Amino acid sequence: MRAIDYFDKGAEAHPDRTAILDRGTHCSYRGARASSEKISRAMRAAGLRDEDRAAIYSINDGRVLLCMLGLMRAGAAWVPLNYRNAAAANIEYLNYVAASWLFYHSDFRDDVAALRNRVPTLRNLVCIDAACGDDPSLESFMTQGEDAPDIDWGDAGGNIERLVGLVPTGGTTGPAKGVRVTSLAWGTMLDMASHYWRAGDDVEPVSLCVAPLSHAAGVVAFAMFSLGATNVVMPGFEPLEVLRAIEQHRVTHLFLPPTALYKLLALPEIAKFDYSSLRVFLLAGSPVSPDKLKRAVEIFGPCMCQSYGQTEAPMLLTWLDQKTVAAAAGGEHPERLASCGRATSAVRLAIMDDEGHLLPANQTGEIVARGTLVTPGYYNLPEATAEIRKFGWHHTGDIGYRDEDGFFYIADRKKDMIITGGFNVFSAEVEAGIMALPEVHECAVIGVPDETWGEAVKALVVLEQGSSLDEHAIISHCKVKLGGMKSPKSVEFRDEIPKTPAGKLDRKTLRAPYWKGTDRAVH
Repeated sequence: MRAIDYFDKGAEAHPDRTAILDRGTHCSYRGARASSEKISRAMRAAGLRDEDRAAIYSINDGRVLLCMLGLMRAGAAWVPLNYRNAAAANIEYLNYVAASWLFYHSDFRDDVAALRNRVPTLRNLVCIDAACGDDPSLESFMTQGEDAPDIDWGDAGGNIERLVGLVPTGGTTGPAKGVRVTSLAWGTMLDMASHYWRAGDDVEPVSLCVAPLSHAAGVVAFAMFSLGATNVVMPGFEPLEVLRAIEQHRVTHLFLPPTALYKLLALPEIAKFDYSSLRVFLLAGSPVSPDKLKRAVEIFGPCMCQSYGQTEAPMLLTWLDQKTVAAAAGGEHPERLASCGRATSAVRLAIMDDEGHLLPANQTGEIVARGTLVTPGYYNLPEATAEIRKFGWHHTGDIGYRDEDGFFYIADRKKDMIITGGFNVFSAEVEAGIMALPEVHECAVIGVPDETWGEAVKALVVLEQGSSLDEHAIISHCKVKLGGMKSPKSVEFRDEIPKTPAGKLDRKTLRAPYWKGTDRAVH
């Protein structure tokens, strides 16, 4: 089906249920559908061409979801922009995809002036929250197509090759690449979300949108529409406000990256709120510390779950369900707290070596995938597409293994592997060992040049507020937990660890000072 058809099915089943709720927006499914139809007609009246690139550049705001629905109904392709990016990076990406539409929040009016001047393909700009110069407000824009006819551009097969979006990769190793998201891949993701995230017919779902809607949170919110959920949109991540909102709105669904979970767990007030409404507390975006996940089960109950995906295969390559997580936290197969789950129903996953051979259980290699969830490739980048299609599989770039029961474990990104003394050390494994220390808030492990070892394992550590720990204690702990070869040779304490705009550890920035002046980033 088309992307908008999934929303419409939710709207038809629950027309009077609240669809979107935030400080300035409160609309039912009937109202959200009507608004999306007005946006669609206005875009068509303004000369929208099929698969025109329509970017959204905004802080979290309920109207972002209305814009997503409207542009998808019109037949445009969604281009999410991260407002945390440097303006130059967003300009580069908009030029790369030849964006012609921009829906933006007035907070970014100064940046938009630069976008307008440096992205010549931009033809139509709409300010989401207020009129801004010559750009109409969204409310005003929606009146501009009142006399335009509705156009049904669907086909009997569900438009499976139709472009839903051009979603940027993280861009941590160079300019962001545009992932071509088709109706087939998007529909596969929504179908699986409906299956794996359903909380039961007796539960009226309420989803708390906290992470940026420009990333996975926007995908989750769209998926929750198909379940008839109320999407409660928060302007940003404030840990204490998140806990209050769970209790206030009787939240059933919550998605966060692991780094945000750690901030919740560090709050002294965490035991003061009622979390009994939670059914699906989804962790995704990066591996989670097993020890922190176990504590999360103790605090939030048997609602914790995890999935693994990437922009090229969104959200649901694997699924680690709530019962498995709760059982592991209780001592039944505790190693599964480090797993990202089993392959989901619409994909095949395998482990492959560098020569293209599929590996048996418990052997480490690259995680590869096949299935309708996988992107057709990158926009206008045939060589980069071929790179991730070697040997007839999609290459995730993640290193891991599969156990005999089919559970997958991510060891690291392929490019983040540290080779020390001739041995491979995966950063994520060392990070998980350090994160087991209750005094540690977060950490990053990198390889740095070393005359003896080639590369030495170095840990960058942020301590919990009020905690104390020295380098010797961390290294000694790791030697017991991981062995001497994998243990850090040095520890550096930081006030914070830089993140990418997507909220992941920015290893490129972390590594740069140590490799400055070298002709390559391996030693």
